[in-house]
Amino acid sequence: MAVYKRTYRGYSGGYTPDWSRFLVLFRYSRRNLFKSKFLTAFFVLCFFFPLLCILGVYANDHLSAFGFSGLRDGPFFKINGNFFLIFLSAQSSLAFILTAFIGPGLVSPDLANGALTLYLCRPLSRIEYVLGKLSVLAIVLSWVTWIPGLAVFVVEASLAGWTWTLNNLWIATGIVLGSWIWILSISLLALALSAWVKWRIAAGALLLAVLFLGAGFAQAVNHTLQTTQGYLIDVSKLINIVWQDLFHDSGDRAMPVGEAWFGLLAFAAICLYLLMKKIRANEVVR
Repeated sequence: MAVYKRTYRGYSGGYTPDWSRFLVLFRYSRRNLFKSKFLTAFFVLCFFFPLLCILGVYANDHLSAFGFSGLRDGPFFKINGNFFLIFLSAQSSLAFILTAFIGPGLVSPDLANGALTLYLCRPLSRIEYVLGKLSVLAIVLSWVTWIPGLAVFVVEASLAGWTWTLNNLWIATGIVLGSWIWILSISLLALALSAWVKWRIAAGALLLAVLFLGAGFAQAVNHTLQTTQGYLIDVSKLINIVWQDLFHDSGDRAMPVGEAWFGLLAFAAICLYLLMKKIRANEVVR
């Protein structure tokens, strides 16, 4: 419209708060998440095991209602840290498969089509861009890991009473903290690979290779050098050691918990460095 007609007016509506602008990326990215029927079916399948655990917890506390009161005096199994450690291990495996499908397609299309310039020319920093893409995985994986884990804990707490709840609040803390350790580690790795490998299938395959080949290479280093420091390159092993500490598991640990935390922090720093090196408004090609 011609400006001289004096009919132009500036935007007078409300603005998105600065702290939540990164969620705009999540709002538009989630539209493409479940267009695949296979991915939607697999996401629904991820809730089967939590539902089975809830039914098992209820049946475990109501044996008499099912006619099993004469079989044994106590419950069939104990609801303790080891129970939730198994639960989190199973759900994290499903979360990893979801990440392998979702993660590689978050950053690579923007880099391949030169869209980062359009993103970063707006009031959106590189950190906010990374947070926006990271929130896509974090929110989806939360529905598979710590949210159903807390649901199982709440069901057991409602059945066992306040005494059990107060004595086992550390389990709820372990569920949330352990889940977020896994979510952040695997999400940063997926975004870093998506930024450096623009072919989506190759990025997904490389994500699988980093975890599985890393575990095999760590075993080879430990066997050759007669040490346990090789586990520092095995991300899944480092997370498992931290989980054992969070859930008070008495099993043997491959290395001290402090070294496992150091390895995870170093891994996250490397992924962030690789990611931020690619997230730029322009790229110089030599």
